[in-house]
Amino acid sequence: MLSVKNLTVAYDDTPVFSDVAVNFNAGKITGIIGPNGAGKSTLIKAILNLIKTRQGHVDYDGQPIKSVQKQIAYVEQRKDLDLTFPIDVFDLVLIGTYGKLGLFKSPGKNEKQASHAALAQVSLTDFTKRQVGNLSGGQLQRVFVARAIVQQAEIIILDEPFVGIDLQSETAIMKILKQWRDENKTIIVIHHDLNKVTKYFDDLVILNHGIVDFGPAKEVYNSKNIESAFSADLSSVLFSDKEGM
Repeated sequence: MLSVKNLTVAYDDTPVFSDVAVNFNAGKITGIIGPNGAGKSTLIKAILNLIKTRQGHVDYDGQPIKSVQKQIAYVEQRKDLDLTFPIDVFDLVLIGTYGKLGLFKSPGKNEKQASHAALAQVSLTDFTKRQVGNLSGGQLQRVFVARAIVQQAEIIILDEPFVGIDLQSETAIMKILKQWRDENKTIIVIHHDLNKVTKYFDDLVILNHGIVDFGPAKEVYNSKNIESAFSADLSSVLFSDKEGM
């Protein structure tokens, strides 16, 4: 279990959220939803020690998160990436093997075979030499999923992986997430499409500058929580038909 306890993050003395406490379970795909600016990406970056926190701590199976950094794969938002960097698809995936190699070691035959296998798993075998800046949104996301595959991480965190991608890529990525779930990994996904919440996620965290609710997706994804996190109008649109049945 990945456990967040009493976490507070503030920018320029303005809290993004305070005293956040939430658990992410192994063997589950957990979605994080909330309105724009609710603190979703900030929460992930705080978990990953990418930003400073005011208080609180994060543990994984009772160990400080810093001690298990090599067990974490992180797929950030496309808008945060420098797509002008001159690297091709294969080398980007191969980078995922570096963490387990240790200092001063270079990827060898096994690592290269694993990278080719991961690209085959996401149906990108024919794209190995293509520059990453020349990929579509869906292709790029699948490359980053392939990199996460070769990392062999126990915790996989994806920030808005389905934004601006095609349905084929979304389906392929979800298939791999489900495989990771079956391998008892901890999968966390920041998500924007509320219509797919109960289809995609086992557990759900609803966030709006603090935890609105978390737990099994089919229980916490309800009109009351959506109204609290988003608006009454959105809740009415999403749930009026269901509640009238």
